[in-house]
This record gives sequence, structure tokens and C-alpha cells, in this order.
Amino acid sequence: MNQNQTHKQWAAKPRWLKRRLPTGPVYEEVRALLNNSRLHTVCQEARCPNLWECFSRHTATFLIMGPCCTRNCRFCNVAHVRSPAPPDPGEPVRIAQAVKDLGLRYVVITSVTRDDLADGGADFFAKTIKEIRAKIPHTLMEVLIPDFQGNKHALQTVIEAHPHVLNHNLETVPRLYPRARPEADYERSLLLLKRATHYQSSIVTKSGLMLGLGEFPDEVEKTLQDLLDSGCSLLTLGQYLQPTREHLKVERFIPPEEFDDWKKTALKMGFSEVASGPLVRSSYRARDLYQNLKHTETVVNQGRR
Repeated sequence: MNQNQTHKQWAAKPRWLKRRLPTGPVYEEVRALLNNSRLHTVCQEARCPNLWECFSRHTATFLIMGPCCTRNCRFCNVAHVRSPAPPDPGEPVRIAQAVKDLGLRYVVITSVTRDDLADGGADFFAKTIKEIRAKIPHTLMEVLIPDFQGNKHALQTVIEAHPHVLNHNLETVPRLYPRARPEADYERSLLLLKRATHYQSSIVTKSGLMLGLGEFPDEVEKTLQDLLDSGCSLLTLGQYLQPTREHLKVERFIPPEEFDDWKKTALKMGFSEVASGPLVRSSYRARDLYQNLKHTETVVNQGRR
């Protein structure tokens, strides 16, 4: 196979992953606001396929503590360096202002992994939550956190800032961790989710998997059961897409009907709400998933009266 054939094979996507990009001024307004505020989003850094749609809907997932990660996961497009610049102390205030300017009622805050920091950046998450709450008190907040290298005190710091949803992605099945996430630990991530519900029983925990990396169905089911046993109630399932030729290749493109089947399976297993589809990402339409959960809880509670 020559180089042109290899590139063509890497670039090819099935029809269900091709979509028309939205047009209009809102996308440019959001992009300009973020640039002028010197803020980063995971939408841009990770080359998310939903970037244009989300920006055009006046939403974004804020990426705190800089655009460079201390880990080098082989599926992720975020830049990797061992010694990133120190976090910008003015960033939480600028994020809070951007949230107000965008009129967001639901905010997702994530970060690069900062193993160079003693607490992994937990205090920075807490400061960002507090700044947003001080400026826009009724905004709902979801945090998508790293594993903090298993530091339970760092996790407590985030929990005590009272986000509405705590998200931590397993990303893939344990067999594929050495290849896809060599610096992560499957059991450590499960323990983080379990500790979160132990520290604050009312918090909603969430996690997500990428499909198409070579996992087998029985491995996915076992991973979903592990998540349920850890207290996880919200789940996202999406298609892995290879960012560049240097990243892990896509082993299989999962058709939409299989994602529908996985959603049915996950709900039957006991997840409260599931978003499952080729273009689903952990923060994609996160507000809808959370509000569906709260609506379901309200209906169930009313039925018990």
C-alpha cells in the first residue's frame, strides 16, 4: 500500500459521520469571545466534531489550566508536555465572565491532566466553580475531571465546591488501557467515581466510553457493569475518531443502530440516562442529559407519593 492509499484509508469516514456545518454569525461571536478572553475549550484543542454545532448553539466546554497535558494518551489531540506553564490565576474570573456573556445556564468545565501539580489542579476546579456561582448563581455546573493520580483529598476539594455533575471518563475497556491510556489506571478511575458518591451521595456521577478501538461486546458490557457498581448514573457512548495519522487508528466504525442497541442495553442494566451515538462526546448536549435525569427523578418521586 503506498502513502496516498494509506492517507485515503485513514481519512475515509462512513456517511453517518459526515454532516453539514452550521452557518451564521453565532459561531464567530463565540469564537471571538473566547479568543478575546484568552480562554481555551476542549472543543478546539481536541478537534471535536461537534465544535461548529456547539459554538453555533452558544455553548462550549471550557478547558482550564492551559492547553497542554502532562499525559500522552494515544487517542487524544491535546498537546503533550511534561512541564506546562503554571495555571493562570485570572482564568477562573474570565471564565465566569464568559459564562455570563454567553448566557449559559449549564456549564461544563474540564481540564488537561496536570500531574505536575500537587493536587492535580483540584483547587483550580474549585475556584472556577466558585467564581461562576458568584457571578451567575443559578447556572448548573458539570466538571469533567482527571484522576488526580488517586489523590482522594484532591477529589474532596472538587466535591466540596458542589458541582451538580461530576464526570470522569473511563474512555475504553481495561484491556486497551496499556495501548490507549498507558499513564492511566482503570481501577483508579473506578475508585474515583465510587469515592465521589461516598463523599456526597447527592452528586450525579457520569462517565463515557469511546467505541471503535478494538473492544469486544462482552468487554463493553463488563465495563458498563463496573461503572454501575461504582455508582455512575449518566453514561455517554461515542465513536472514536483518529485525530491524526500519529494517533491510534480506528479499528471499526460503529453504525448508528448499534449505538441505539447499546443505549437500550445500558438503560436495561440500570443507567439513569444514556447518550449514545457516533458523534456523542462526554459533554455533548450535557444539559439535556442532566435535565432528562432530573425530570425522570421528579416523575418517579411524584409517583411514590
